[in-house]
Amino acid sequence: MEIDFAKGNGLVPAIIQDADTNKVLMLGYMNEESFKKTEETGLVTFFSRSRQQLWTKGETSGNMLHVVSIANDCDKDTLLIKVHPDGPVCHTGADTCWNEVNEAEDVMFFKELQDFIDKRHAEMPEGSYTTSLFQKGVRKIAKKFGEESVECVIGAMANDDENFIYEGADVIYHLIVLLTEKGYRIEDIARELKSRHH
Repeated sequence: MEIDFAKGNGLVPAIIQDADTNKVLMLGYMNEESFKKTEETGLVTFFSRSRQQLWTKGETSGNMLHVVSIANDCDKDTLLIKVHPDGPVCHTGADTCWNEVNEAEDVMFFKELQDFIDKRHAEMPEGSYTTSLFQKGVRKIAKKFGEESVECVIGAMANDDENFIYEGADVIYHLIVLLTEKGYRIEDIARELKSRHH
């Protein structure tokens, strides 16, 4: 990766973003040495402008930043580093340096569930309900999806909101299993809806 350290007198800004929630956590600076150490260790290491030395984020607090990916911008002078943080990032104890809560929106759980179901489909572990569905094939999965849909409708018609939400969750889960069996993901449904919206 070509990085233009010269433009900023040996330093480049490094934007730190949570790889799962997409929240921007903090901004730090790197020189060539701290960048190399970050690549070698997989832990974000900055150059402290006030102390004029390297510091690995979390070396005192224990809240390390584990590197998932590093990207350079179009001018090759700003880094975007996606991480898995061990805990709060800000020295104040806040999740981010902008005092935001570092949590994904609930709707993002659909992607996490899709990834989990993909993993089940690839590994097929014994004793897993999801594995048992995949072993039965597309017709049985589709039938189960239909059954759960009917139960969701019954809950809605009976004004049983608790059961309606519970069965609705089963509908979504079985839809993702069915999509996976057919070689698709929940994002394919999102793309279809998005295209209709526009």
